[in-house]
Amino acid sequence: MKKIYFTLAMLLCGVATFAQTERGLEDINEKNSWLKAGLLIAAPAGPTADYSSFIFGLDLAAQLMRTDNFGFGIATGYSNYFKKSEAPAYQGLNDGFGAIPLGLMFRYYPQPEGLFVGTDLGYTFLTGIESENKGGAYVRPQLGYHNYNWNVFAYYNHIFRPETTIDIQSIGIAMTYNIRFN
Repeated sequence: MKKIYFTLAMLLCGVATFAQTERGLEDINEKNSWLKAGLLIAAPAGPTADYSSFIFGLDLAAQLMRTDNFGFGIATGYSNYFKKSEAPAYQGLNDGFGAIPLGLMFRYYPQPEGLFVGTDLGYTFLTGIESENKGGAYVRPQLGYHNYNWNVFAYYNHIFRPETTIDIQSIGIAMTYNIRFN
């Protein structure tokens, strides 16, 4: 019985240690909410590398810090997949194509400045393709460095498409600037 009480006491201490004040949408201000705007550069991976040689794009997100360590928001942007000069037209991809993600972003910041981890989850709309499948679900895990104004991170992006078409994969880096709400 003592072991049960000890375990419960340790559990309560642990919960109290990690308890944080949560913020709602009514608490938005320049200290806990901002837009993130920046650039990304990536290399295609998997079957996408047979068609595309280079990816360049814009990254845009709106973030609310739910607690001092957890942020969430909406992520979007635009990435252009540049076609390799020697690559033949493949599955409706004639002159390169674009990707417009629309998803939810989740971030964990252990410290006010330093490393962070996160992911974006959502749907990506594809432009410049001739097939019936014009998009797919995506996931983009990230690992990076942040401070008050900047975020620099490495990521893996995977767009899941139906079995009859290729999944689109890439590995890249991005840099975003935090634009504060006033």
